[in-house]
Amino acid sequence: MSSRSGDAEWAPHTVVSEEYLDPAPVAALAALLDDGLPAPRVGDVLPPLWHWVALPRWSPSSLLAVDGHPFKGSFLPPVELPRRMFAGGTAAFPGTLRVGDTVRREARVESVTEKHGRSGTLVVVVVGIELYAPDGTLAVTEQQNLIYREAAAVTGEPPSPESAAALVPCGPAVVPDGPDRWRLVTDPTLLMRFSAATANAHRIHYDWPYATGVEGYPGLVVHGPLMTLALAETHRLGADDRRIAGLAHRNLAPLFCAEPAVLQSVPSESGTAVSVVTHTDPDAEPRIHTTLDLTFDTPGAS
Repeated sequence: MSSRSGDAEWAPHTVVSEEYLDPAPVAALAALLDDGLPAPRVGDVLPPLWHWVALPRWSPSSLLAVDGHPFKGSFLPPVELPRRMFAGGTAAFPGTLRVGDTVRREARVESVTEKHGRSGTLVVVVVGIELYAPDGTLAVTEQQNLIYREAAAVTGEPPSPESAAALVPCGPAVVPDGPDRWRLVTDPTLLMRFSAATANAHRIHYDWPYATGVEGYPGLVVHGPLMTLALAETHRLGADDRRIAGLAHRNLAPLFCAEPAVLQSVPSESGTAVSVVTHTDPDAEPRIHTTLDLTFDTPGAS
């Protein structure tokens, strides 16, 4: 169970808080990406989506469920389905946030939708977030889509821990691999460090026996937000001076720790499209794991 008593009384509500854009996890993200770009410092503009690391805070240990997520039924609805996936979302950046700012955060659950399909029952929860700069102007609007699914059946013996022991630290996470192309390199230390930077205790990212033996994955799961942030980082790595006005991201399939993957960037009608892909079968189409579509400010627009 990952919810608590009083669930029948749950209703969507807005949570308003004053939050600090902490420079420590911002520096931690820059260190784990290790892509040659300087870490944003206090007073610097916060890159798009880096509020995902600058804002999160750890939940008290007494409020964690068996999977490491906080119990549902307070802010999030008391969905009983055990598997949670960060499925994607959208964001717009009408203003500017800076590292070290204290911002007003307003968050609410906008919708809860139950669906039934061939893979079973799932529930889609849409969360809306607004961030206001210290002068009160709106800086970020965001929608996050969370999907809750039924547990997967665990068949056969889980992978041997010895295979996990062979996954050693492998250097920078984002490595140039040709024009508009980078390799995304993951290992257990990278996933642990990203979990720490984002105050994310979800066990599928660092607990090998839980991920393989309980949730039935073939290995540790790479965070959806990590893939999305790596995609967004390609804009800075490409020395593109256009300002990102908005973006849409989707997590389509899980990526597993140490699975070879590449980040590919191509122009689109509205801006730039970037994706995380794997080429496990040379005779098959590449598998797309995460996509990011960027749109930019129009030159001369007020």
